[in-house]
Amino acid sequence: MERPTRYEHHRFVGDKRTQVVYDLDASDVDPDIIDELMASERYLGFGPDTMPEARNRGYRLWKGHATADE
Repeated sequence: MERPTRYEHHRFVGDKRTQVVYDLDASDVDPDIIDELMASERYLGFGPDTMPEARNRGYRLWKGHATADE
């Protein structure tokens, strides 16, 4: 999947509406979901760009990812 313009250097992007984080490097991420998220302008990047940081902020990995353990 091609990364959104403002997130070309980020791996994880969060949805502020649902507190879900998407792994842009995962092969199973749905580009339509990411396109809708970017159109909504309700997204968040993490610094550092890691899953532990996303969890620290209360986000959980999208259940559609094959590696989702929650």
